[in-house]
Amino acid sequence: MDITAIEAAKMGAAMALGFGAIGSALGTGTAGMAGIGAWKKCYLQGKAAPFILLVFIGAPLSQTIYGMLLMNFILNAAEPSVAQLGAGIIGGIAMGFSAWYQGKAGAAGSDALAETGQGFGNYLTVLGIVETVALFVMIFIQKAL
Repeated sequence: MDITAIEAAKMGAAMALGFGAIGSALGTGTAGMAGIGAWKKCYLQGKAAPFILLVFIGAPLSQTIYGMLLMNFILNAAEPSVAQLGAGIIGGIAMGFSAWYQGKAGAAGSDALAETGQGFGNYLTVLGIVETVALFVMIFIQKAL
């Protein structure tokens, strides 16, 4: 059974979204577990639990959106090609890893903020730097299509 260029492009599009979403799930899950632990520490110490930790927990979700955008770029390309399969796979994996490690960084930020009550801007900057990888991947792969 031979795979046509159209089928390959569609698989690449689906993989861009799928791998980005897998990374988002891993990242939000990791940051979420740390956020819950940080809130628990605050409750045990009689401190107010910072609601702002949800920023760290939800940050990796954006890579699912970038995966969807890359999916749309692939599907709307002028001419379907097998190269779009590769673009979807490697782009989706790169965005997924960005989300996963953003979640790990968010987990560390949650713990640090709950313990010290300081540094939110610094921790958020780290998340932004990690997210930049996914943005670069999405933009540069789209330019190559």
